[in-house]
Amino acid sequence: MRIQPTKGQDSTRRQFLAQTTGAAASTLLVPYFLSGSSANAADGGDDLNVASIGVGGRGSTVGHQAGERGNMVACADVDREHAEKFASQYEGKCEIYEDYRHILDRKDVDVITCGTPDHWHTKIIIEAMRAGKDVYCEKPLTLTIDESRQVNQVTQETGRVVQVGTQQRSEYEKVFLKAVAIARSGYLGDKLNAISSIGTANSGGPFETQSPPEHLNFDFWLGQSPKVDYCPQRVHFDFRWFFEYSGGQVTDWGVHHTDIALWALGGEETGIVEAQGTGVFPGLPYTVNIVDFLNGREKLPNQNNVAYEFDCDLTLANGNTIKLTSGTNELIIAGEKGRIRVNRGGLTGKPVEEIIGDPESNQKLDEEVNKLYRGMPISDGHMANFFHCVKTREMPISDVWTHSHAVNACHIANIAMLLKRKVMFDPQNNEFTGDDEANLFIRREQRSPFQIDV
Repeated sequence: MRIQPTKGQDSTRRQFLAQTTGAAASTLLVPYFLSGSSANAADGGDDLNVASIGVGGRGSTVGHQAGERGNMVACADVDREHAEKFASQYEGKCEIYEDYRHILDRKDVDVITCGTPDHWHTKIIIEAMRAGKDVYCEKPLTLTIDESRQVNQVTQETGRVVQVGTQQRSEYEKVFLKAVAIARSGYLGDKLNAISSIGTANSGGPFETQSPPEHLNFDFWLGQSPKVDYCPQRVHFDFRWFFEYSGGQVTDWGVHHTDIALWALGGEETGIVEAQGTGVFPGLPYTVNIVDFLNGREKLPNQNNVAYEFDCDLTLANGNTIKLTSGTNELIIAGEKGRIRVNRGGLTGKPVEEIIGDPESNQKLDEEVNKLYRGMPISDGHMANFFHCVKTREMPISDVWTHSHAVNACHIANIAMLLKRKVMFDPQNNEFTGDDEANLFIRREQRSPFQIDV
């Protein structure tokens, strides 16, 4: 059995690039219009100056990946110990800041990486783009649905290159790209469904509060989120188990597999239009007004409050469906003709065996994978794709538009589960259809002076 060419992709992003930059849509090129050192770097220079914002944990990893491809000149972190540890690998060449805005003020910085907690991503990305920097940002890109709109708007305004850290699009021996190509080819059938299974969240607390350590500026760490007393369980990796700073496992791991599922099912350009499901929220008492809590008008016990277990059905505009659930980590894609299973350990299923066993089909699969990657170099990984695009001004493989649909799908899932009912979403207008209650979750009030300014 032979694999057929992938179905045509929506031209939204190509049209956008052509309209906003004057470039030919087919080339996916974004000319650089701002002044500054990045103009020379974008013209093909090999000496890109890099700075990293948020350098603990995963932020440290992506920062060092960027440092291997450019000149690391600065880092910023509200935890001084994180910054000092990160900078120690650059023999005094990496200047340390507590306030990331000092990095954005530097005219010699071409590229930044952002590895902060989720609630800081959008503000830093927007300010970096407006300062003329290209950005590699860890996922999930946003904390709310409205932040997705804001990032898209400023990307359109500035023409900056932004790569989101959904590295399954580039890495793991292309198994996710192959899964997408197989699904889009019609090999599994025309009506598709996916199970995006990502594991449970953490559940703990209440936690005792204490004074923050001297090396951490906790008020700056909180940023736009409500003012609370410090406990170590709120910061660094564990921040993601608090709705104040993240969407929990639903947006953290969920956006990885759901991003691939949307791509495979033909929804990467349109997102989802409906969600309904259930979640277990151990830290949210039934009596709480969740909207007031998220906006800092009501306080809860000092404990994890995101969904621990969850099961939510998502419907795409084309009728295909995704089940986002807390089961074993894997993505299953199925249709009336067959099913495949993929995770970071590999790609399996009878259709995979049939394609690999037929040399012509296997060759065609590789060709379709290259088309999905738009002919860009694929062997060197996700950070390499970002630096390639910084220099060529092509659109990165994990662009803000498709990622916004993926992360919004996860936000919408959380909202449906919090409301305990079905919600209908209009991706074009970025709002829930005829649902004033659900629309209260689209954005949040932000603590001064850390508001996002768009």
